[in-house]
Amino acid sequence: MAGKRPPFQPPGPDAAVFVISVAAELSGLHPQTLRTYERMGLIVPARTGGGGRRYTHRDIELLREISDLTSSGIGIEGVRRILELEHRVAALVQRNEELQAELAAARDALRQAAVARTSDSSPSRLPALRQPEPGQSVVVWRRGR
Repeated sequence: MAGKRPPFQPPGPDAAVFVISVAAELSGLHPQTLRTYERMGLIVPARTGGGGRRYTHRDIELLREISDLTSSGIGIEGVRRILELEHRVAALVQRNEELQAELAAARDALRQAAVARTSDSSPSRLPALRQPEPGQSVVVWRRGR
């Protein structure tokens, strides 16, 4: 049908759509406070071609978190350190998930290789092929190329 509009798609959490006055209202902060946090490097809004600030939904959530921390008595340097540590923890969690997926893939490949080599159904003596008991660790060694 000609002239029919596609359904409205709300912007994603990373779409920079909020002007500073709206971001200030949504975060409960004064626009000057947002500018100060930007100067301090706590937040980095997107910029329009004319230089206007545009905030994302994630920016608004970050501003709310900063506001909560400062209102509970934490100084700006403490807030900066907390945010830095939160970012590091998130990066480590992501890396851990990647390593767990890599380990699972390596185990699967070893199992498939072991099945292909022998039809013997005895349990494998290779540590990487045994499922670890709760609380156990598995170390995977890689050979240098």
